[in-house]
Amino acid sequence: MTKTYLPGTERGKYMRYDTAVILKRLYLCEKELVISEAGWIPGIPYFDMKTILPKILWEDAMTANALRERVFELRFPSRILEVGEDQQLIDLIKQARLAPNALAFLSTLAHVFKPALLQAYVSYLSLADYIGDGPTYRFMNLAVEEKRRQIHEIRQLLERERARAGQAERDLAERWTNECKERLQAMGGIGLDTPQAAADQGEAGSGISSSASGEASPIASFVPEETPARDNRFTNVRFYWPDNVDPSFPYGEGFQLQLRSAVSHLNEIWAVENAGHVLYSFAEELGWEFIYDAARWVYDESRHCRMGYERLKSWGFEEAELPLGTYIYDSCKGQDPIYRLGMLFYFESKNIGKKLDRIKNFASMNDRTSQHDMDFDWADETIHTSYGKTWLSAALKKRGQDPDDYTEIKEVCESIVKRTVETATAEEKEQITAIANRMIAKVKAVQ
Repeated sequence: MTKTYLPGTERGKYMRYDTAVILKRLYLCEKELVISEAGWIPGIPYFDMKTILPKILWEDAMTANALRERVFELRFPSRILEVGEDQQLIDLIKQARLAPNALAFLSTLAHVFKPALLQAYVSYLSLADYIGDGPTYRFMNLAVEEKRRQIHEIRQLLERERARAGQAERDLAERWTNECKERLQAMGGIGLDTPQAAADQGEAGSGISSSASGEASPIASFVPEETPARDNRFTNVRFYWPDNVDPSFPYGEGFQLQLRSAVSHLNEIWAVENAGHVLYSFAEELGWEFIYDAARWVYDESRHCRMGYERLKSWGFEEAELPLGTYIYDSCKGQDPIYRLGMLFYFESKNIGKKLDRIKNFASMNDRTSQHDMDFDWADETIHTSYGKTWLSAALKKRGQDPDDYTEIKEVCESIVKRTVETATAEEKEQITAIANRMIAKVKAVQ
């Protein structure tokens, strides 16, 4: 007698373990892109991208975290996330950090890796089970929306910046992008199937190479820029306000306080760059939970920077009138990255109390925007203080030091900033005083 069974449907294509393998691959790709994006922030000169990329990497971290947690659910009770057969793919993403310039790096995001991830997500959603794997559907649909927007934003900026760049810079970016794209295509892209073993196609000295065996291959070291690249539309200086180097210059009251606060917010650009450097530098040492918190830290600092920028623009200032300083970031040059982490923690905890006073001051001036920005800034800084304690302690513990003793870190941070301030020349002091006085005079002229 022939046995008869009811037919299965397309919904049964991917079983639980198959799904976990795919989501693990996507998590690993997102994670490495977050690390790359953070490491490149100091080296990107374009102000708009320097403050947009933090949001992008935070979104990528949120997607990566959702993927990671879903993998753990599907593999319960195992919490092991091995690279395994995806090593060649992950190596390529790491190697792409070695881009010869910012245009090249951003171009690989916009034309290689993010489109490949977008296609992977779209393909997954078209084939996976929306019932059995329903939890994945929510965050992956959001990831599709975000990837489409990210690609548009980066390509739009690239189009503008390519027009300003020299031919040699554009050519380098194009060659690098094409090489990364060819390499990714050779291994089958970022897909639902295991990457194919690809022969080594890297050009000599290009930094793009891989292991056909799928084992980890040697990767040249990428190091975030120690001297931050800056947008020449602004007035780029070391010290962004006279009181950085001249204690007798008043912080100011009334509109001068509004102005000084906005310039201070704008100059949290150093914290954006520093937080990116910190995320990259400690990613391997402190692991995913750190990366996830640090991504939010980078994003928050970029929001604070944009707060000041938008207020200054609303008051009629052009970019050329605005000073962007580097002295705090500069002070950590050549230092162990733990002092960059300490510097973020030190300044967060040092200044948080002043923000409550500023909120009251702006309320009394009926400046709702400055009050609003400082209010949200204060909330962010309370979170950052927790980040600082948690991860500075973790870093100290990893190094065999007392995780609860920040004395040496704080002393070094104070010392290196003080030494940097002491190097201010008479010309620099005159320059920033003139910039500040022109800004003050401009406000007075329209009152």
